[in-house]
Amino acid sequence: MVAKEQVVRSLVVGEGNNESKTAPTKKPSAKKNNGKNRRKSRELVLKAVYRGMLNQSELGPIFRDMADDPDYNKADEAYFKQLLEAVSSHVVELDEKLANFIDRKVIELSPIEHAILRISGCELMFDLSIPYRVVINEGVELAKIYGGVDGHKYINGVLDKLAADVRGAEVQNARI
Repeated sequence: MVAKEQVVRSLVVGEGNNESKTAPTKKPSAKKNNGKNRRKSRELVLKAVYRGMLNQSELGPIFRDMADDPDYNKADEAYFKQLLEAVSSHVVELDEKLANFIDRKVIELSPIEHAILRISGCELMFDLSIPYRVVINEGVELAKIYGGVDGHKYINGVLDKLAADVRGAEVQNARI
């Protein structure tokens, strides 16, 4: 379970702040992204996490390579970088938490589903500014596009259980 001191309100990390990446910070306004889209950012993070999982790559080259992706100019660059850094810095914690809600060993997940669960799990656990339903929906949509035939159903089930665990009050309030 994540200690309350480690939970952040947003993945945004202050400029020049060398403190822990889990320090609470203010979320940038959605209007400042000039039409850039977080869904595209999540798709790029998925590609980057997937690549990193398969190739054991460092973040630096992945950031540079993702800039060449045709969707990069459509994405919210700041959010892409923040989310990728957050997933990378919390990978062990994410996998440990996800292991509680899956029906097999984490290593046996398909790499795409594993990457989607890491990304969505990171948003659920460390970015309370995004409603849990949005996080689950975005994970399911990624699975529909990139995952296996019924992968989106699996992703939905795992994320629903994770949300109930890490955001119990929010989930409970939504069901009333």
